[in-house]
Amino acid sequence: MGMPLTSGAFAGAQKKTIKLAIVGCGGRGTGAASQALKADPDVQIVAMADAFQDRLDKSLNSLKANLELSEAQKKNIKVDKDSQFIGFDAHKKAIDMADVVILATPPGFRPYHLEYALSKNKHVFTEKPVATDAPGIRKVLELVKVANDKKLNVVVGLQRRYQTKYLELMKRVHGGEIGDITSGQVYWNSSGVWVRDRASLEKTHGKLTEMQYQMRNWYYFNWLCGDHILEQHIHNIDVMNWVKNDYPVKAQGMGGRGVRNGKDHGEIFDHHYVEYQYADGSIMNSQCRHQPNTWSNVAEYITGTKGRVDFKKGLMEGSDGNAIYEHRGKNDANPYQVEHDQLFAAIKNGEHINNLEYGAKSTLTALLGRFATYSGQEISWDQALNSNVQLMSPDMDWSSTPPIVPNADGSYPVPTPGVTEVL
Repeated sequence: MGMPLTSGAFAGAQKKTIKLAIVGCGGRGTGAASQALKADPDVQIVAMADAFQDRLDKSLNSLKANLELSEAQKKNIKVDKDSQFIGFDAHKKAIDMADVVILATPPGFRPYHLEYALSKNKHVFTEKPVATDAPGIRKVLELVKVANDKKLNVVVGLQRRYQTKYLELMKRVHGGEIGDITSGQVYWNSSGVWVRDRASLEKTHGKLTEMQYQMRNWYYFNWLCGDHILEQHIHNIDVMNWVKNDYPVKAQGMGGRGVRNGKDHGEIFDHHYVEYQYADGSIMNSQCRHQPNTWSNVAEYITGTKGRVDFKKGLMEGSDGNAIYEHRGKNDANPYQVEHDQLFAAIKNGEHINNLEYGAKSTLTALLGRFATYSGQEISWDQALNSNVQLMSPDMDWSSTPPIVPNADGSYPVPTPGVTEVL
């Protein structure tokens, strides 16, 4: 069990079960578990871990009732009371039982869960982002070599990298069909995401400690989430990095809280605008916003010396406005499923996938943007990477005091540009 699976482990007629653990049983962990079951008939879910029993129960019941899963796939859900683990150290017990691990907890935990999984020679599917602070990113960058040396497969949930439309357009961009890239505009502007208010949570679960409350309302606290520029907008930022095959050297920007100012909105901003600059002088303009009844757009647009690309439409045009390529994509595979198909195929065939480097560096790009908007300063890539501000400690437990606590009125301190120090 301790060593990575190789193609030799599946040689011959005898079927080899691939044992899977789910760490983080929210919506994304549940979805990824379903996709893993569909990726290969030999996948069996043998363990599940979460901070809360009710979240694990909901996930397990959802998988067993999933109409998209066949009866054979549902029979591969081999989770009983002895393989359900709850709490801050639950991931270790679940990982120990498996060959492959899905990491889908709030992202602040990711570096330390990755470290444990790779130390135990497990293949990994990890959701993005892969950290919420610079010390976490530095740890993940160290783990790139660990996964390579051990030939462990690691897929990061930046699914555009597995999406046919993006792959076809990117092939043409990298082939020079729109010339040298001069700029990009990337957006995740929407009305926002869920909020789990304290009153409703306590009505359901009883009186909560501050740690329990923040863990249940994790999106609004940076040690857990990293702000929505990391948790969501990383997808669009990563596309520009992929276009450039490079990462920005510096960034400056602005942001704040315009409409999302409640006590249950924690400390994160509801809008960010960042101007990133690459070494060759090209610019990425980045917007993300969580404000109802405003212009919404989740998209990436790239301009080159000979044309432009609208990734949302799947359209590449020349400078004359005529189409060079248009991707129809009617029968394209679901990229969320493709991630798992390729991961489990690589495991069985003795191949090697490791997405950790670009996962970590695009996470750092988003973190660089957060540093710029929170501080109001121009921040360099090296400054961001070498920041010693650590939000997530690997020693957190239920008795810990969270890194941020409410003021006397129940609200949380909010970053203030020109005042807040990020490095």
